[in-house]
Amino acid sequence: MSKISFEGIGEMVATFACAEDVATGQVVKITADGTVGTCAAGDKICGVALSAEDGYAAVQLGGLVKVATTGGSITAGWCKLSADGSGGMKQDGSAGTEYLVVRVETDAAVICL
Repeated sequence: MSKISFEGIGEMVATFACAEDVATGQVVKITADGTVGTCAAGDKICGVALSAEDGYAAVQLGGLVKVATTGGSITAGWCKLSADGSGGMKQDGSAGTEYLVVRVETDAAVICL
């Protein structure tokens, strides 16, 4: 466990309506006016659902956030990432959006949205 915490730095959160399949902790995309839904593999994300219940989600749109990752090729520094289709993010050098990764863990990374 790291002695350094990035939790809450620059956090910006907004409430959206959400689809029933949106779960806490997964990356989401805009699906309609004021509404978020789950991402397919390769999608660009709008943020991370910090909570999701009763048809609404608190979505972190900015700041540092811990995100599940797949693929194992993500490193600290500037990385092009996109949704992995299972609620997290993956390296995507061709179509990804550039994010600052400040820490990489076994199955997650801390990124700056």
